[in-house]
Amino acid sequence: QVQLVESGGGLVQAGGSLRLSCAASGRTFSSSGMGWFRQAPGKERDFVAAINWNGGSTFYADSVKGRFTIARDNAKNTVYLQMNSLKPEDTAIYYCAARRNGIGRWSYEYDYWGQGTQVTVSS
Repeated sequence: QVQLVESGGGLVQAGGSLRLSCAASGRTFSSSGMGWFRQAPGKERDFVAAINWNGGSTFYADSVKGRFTIARDNAKNTVYLQMNSLKPEDTAIYYCAARRNGIGRWSYEYDYWGQGTQVTVSS
């Protein structure tokens, strides 16, 4: 079992930066693949970024590639999403998710979810 709590969301102007954190509890975190997803009002939940258990493999949605960076610190049971050059279309609730193994972009592959943190980018 893994419990996830996101933090770091807020209001930022276009072009600005935010760093989201996802604190995990549970002894299986260090072996879990982790992902970030987001959901804008009236839209489906979309994949943002994913990282494997040791940080050696990452991949991103095309819409955030080159602007966002996912990283993890297994000693702190935390995964991060550094978001730079933010755009109004990045406005959404951002969710952290964990899967028992592997790495992937599909939400159904993830077993545990956080409650989400709101990111709002003003133009």
